[in-house]
Amino acid sequence: MKRFWQTAAAAAALVAIPVAASAHPGLHATGFEDGFIHPFTGADHLMAMTAVGYWAGQFGGRMRFVIPAVFVGVMALGAALGFHSEAPGFIEYGIAASVAIMGALIAFDVKMPAPAAAGLVGLFAFFHGFAHGAEAPAAATQVLFFSGFVAASLILQGAGLALASLRPGRTLSRVAGALVAVGGVWMLSGA
Repeated sequence: MKRFWQTAAAAAALVAIPVAASAHPGLHATGFEDGFIHPFTGADHLMAMTAVGYWAGQFGGRMRFVIPAVFVGVMALGAALGFHSEAPGFIEYGIAASVAIMGALIAFDVKMPAPAAAGLVGLFAFFHGFAHGAEAPAAATQVLFFSGFVAASLILQGAGLALASLRPGRTLSRVAGALVAVGGVWMLSGA
């Protein structure tokens, strides 16, 4: 029962974070630290990246590592493309949809073939990465800034994987996934 409450508290903390699917104001510096803090400044990134790690944990086996690796790799590619661009409006819809869909995948304990799971996570990662790159300070050193948000993303995915390893039970996973999905739908309505 103690594990139930620990997992419930962690899931509630993730969902209780103020939902802001768009810009992350106040980032004006240029280094590793700024890239590192960027994913922690928006509920969209927090929930999506933690959910990716959690979903990977529901798969088990090698997929626990493949899914987060694909996310980080494609996110970095998206960031490189977005660094010298302004994010088109559909990027925010893609980010919000990624949160809603990842929540649903967790809630319904959806398993799919590895290529499909990697492709879906890669699509979501592209949206998040493009936004990271487009929102980077103009004077940012790409390598340092990107290294920072990649490290933070790995930590968030690791947190999700750790939550899944607690084996919270089907009911709690469904509730946590549903709450993340509702957060994503809320983001979609404001995107």
